[in-house]
Amino acid sequence: MQQAIYLLLAFFAGAALPIQGSANAELSRILGNPVTASLISALVSITLMLLLSLFFRIPLPDSAVLRAPWWAWLGGIMGVFFLVTSTFTVPVTGTANFLVTVITGQVIAALLIDKLGLLNVPVHPLSLSRIMGVIFVIAGAVMINYRR
Repeated sequence: MQQAIYLLLAFFAGAALPIQGSANAELSRILGNPVTASLISALVSITLMLLLSLFFRIPLPDSAVLRAPWWAWLGGIMGVFFLVTSTFTVPVTGTANFLVTVITGQVIAALLIDKLGLLNVPVHPLSLSRIMGVIFVIAGAVMINYRR
């Protein structure tokens, strides 16, 4: 049951992505610059995270943060990459086309991370069902992106 709650949260987090991409694209259109729109979006995110930290009384990190491996910082870099990319790509591709392609990239990268145990993730070997799942995700992406 506990896993179901986490999966439900993941579903809603996924449902938030098209809203984020579309809202950032509109902000970019209004401002005339996707990087500026992304910066404003990131500042709103930082402000909200600070408010949540204060509300839940989460202590600031200590010097232990300096002992994190170099790749632990990739989360923020990847977040900026996604944010900026979505801001200038969604107006061209549309929200659904962009996100189904993003999801395809996510699933393929996640399977590689799992299979190789990268980024300190426990190894999860490839299986026929996982490979078939990727094939179906790719097929779905092609179908959604196909314009007829």
